[in-house]
Amino acid sequence: MGEPMLEFNQQPTEADGRILYLQGFGGDTSNTAIAASRQGARTGYITAVGEDPAGDRFMELWQREGVNTATVLRSSAHPTAVYFVTHDERGHHFLFYRAASAASLYGPEDVPQAAIARARMFYASGISQAISTSAADAVFAAIDIARRNGVTVAYDTNYRPRLWPASRAAAVTHAAIAQADIAFPGLEDAAALTGLTEPHTILDFYLRLGPKTVVLKMGGEGAYVATADRRVLVPPFKVGVVDATGAGDTFCGAFLARILAGDEAEAAAGYAAVAAALACTGYGAVAPIPTANQVFAVTR
Repeated sequence: MGEPMLEFNQQPTEADGRILYLQGFGGDTSNTAIAASRQGARTGYITAVGEDPAGDRFMELWQREGVNTATVLRSSAHPTAVYFVTHDERGHHFLFYRAASAASLYGPEDVPQAAIARARMFYASGISQAISTSAADAVFAAIDIARRNGVTVAYDTNYRPRLWPASRAAAVTHAAIAQADIAFPGLEDAAALTGLTEPHTILDFYLRLGPKTVVLKMGGEGAYVATADRRVLVPPFKVGVVDATGAGDTFCGAFLARILAGDEAEAAAGYAAVAAALACTGYGAVAPIPTANQVFAVTR
C-alpha cells in the first residue's frame, strides 16, 4: 500500500551537453510489489492514481507484472505523482512532484477491507504514511484490519526528510512498527529517527517495539536479521553498481516473497541481498529488478 510515481532517470550526458532522462516507474511500495511478483509471489496493490497517461501506464505495468489492480482507485481530479533521479559522484538524488497527487488524498474510508482480510501479508512504508495525514490514517486502518484477520504485517521505515520532520516520522513509523510482525529499518533512517548509530543497539530498539523479526538494511554493508534469540549479518552481494534506485525496495519484495514461500528469515535475507544487488546493475527502479530465475542462477 502506498504511492506510485512516474520516474525520469538521468542518463549519461550527451556529447553535445544535453541531459536525457529515461522514463520508468517508481514509488517504493509499487517497486516492492513488482519485486515480490517477479520472485513468484501473488501480489496486489492498494493505491490511487490519476485518470491520466501516467496512471494508464501504471495500470498497464502492474497488469503486465502480475500485480492485481482490483484495489487501485482512479481519480479524474488529481494526478499521478512524478519524480526525477539525478546522478553525481555522491550517488543518486531525487526531486519529487507529488503535491495533491491521487495517492496522497487516499483516506481510511478508501481502504479495501475484504482484500486485506483475504491476504497472507500486508506491506506498507514510512512513505506510504508521509505523503499526507489521511494516507497515514489509511495505513493504520489497513494494519488494524490485517491484525484482526491474522494477516502478517511488514513495514519499512523508508524515511524521507523532505516529506516530514523526524519527530513526526518517528512517532508515526514507530507506532506502525509496534503493530508489525516484520520491520525493515534502514541504517540511515534509524540514525535520523532514533539517534542511534550502532547496529545492535538499533536492532534492540526495534525489537523492543514488538516485531518478531527486524531486518536492518545497511546498503553496501549488508543486512542484519534479528529475532529475540538470534541475529545474523548477511553480507552484500558484490556487483558493479550502475544505479541503486529501488534496491532497498527490491530487497524487501524479494525477502517477503521468500518468507511466503517458506524460507527462514536468514535464507530469505541472503536471497534478497542478491536480488537487490542485481537490481543495481541497470537504470531505473523497476526495469533492473531480477526474476527468481536470475537470482537462483547466481545463488544455486
